Amino acid sequence: MDSFHAGQNRNYSYLYDSSLYTSLWVAYPLYAATTGGTRTESWAANPNISESEQINTWKGSYGVSYGTTLYARGHQIPDADRSANSTMQAQTYYATNLTPQIQDKFNGGVWMNLEDAVRKAIPASDTLYVATGAAFRTVGGGETITYIQPQHDTKKAPVPNYYYKVLLKVKRDSNGTVTSASTIGFWLKHEQTTQSYTEFAVSVEEIEAKTGHNFFANLPTAVATEAEKNSSWTTFQNF
Repeated sequence: MDSFHAGQNRNYSYLYDSSLYTSLWVAYPLYAATTGGTRTESWAANPNISESEQINTWKGSYGVSYGTTLYARGHQIPDADRSANSTMQAQTYYATNLTPQIQDKFNGGVWMNLEDAVRKAIPASDTLYVATGAAFRTVGGGETITYIQPQHDTKKAPVPNYYYKVLLKVKRDSNGTVTSASTIGFWLKHEQTTQSYTEFAVSVEEIEAKTGHNFFANLPTAVATEAEKNSSWTTFQNF
């Protein structure tokens, strides 16, 4: 696990699996001050990891078709979540933040709409905590992993079978202690769909069971146990 910063401010943390050339999750605080800028593409290798352990996406996209569409360089932490800070934004273009993601009716559809909805859910005077992940197999599952041959690399890139997001909002007392929280998750099979992202809302505890990850581990246990049961997007929005 590693983190990127802009000055003293944490940009995002990530858990990178070099055997899969994939960050299994990327976690970050999201607040209004880092959004609202313009897209500035600066594709690059992660400077903290050997290029031999990354898929070369800095010379161009994968160049591989999925049916009649292409695999795009899909961000886990989106450019638009950091577009108001040039240092943070550039770090979203590192190869370790990217995976081959179906462009039409996924990256350019339901996934993009979910990313937009997450930004609209930022609390007016607080922080939204986000973790985005790519999964190849569920816990105990035997799903087949598809590998593609990128045009700018001799290594083969695995294609995630699932993508997910987990979100957290908290309320604090006058001392800053967390007194209550709300969470929501979204679990999507990586395939073309015309469904709304709202159809994929699930509880965080369900995503934890599917992935084996423990999200929001710093929450008080009693608060986390209750909050992570919620599977209603409306309940989360209204918290």
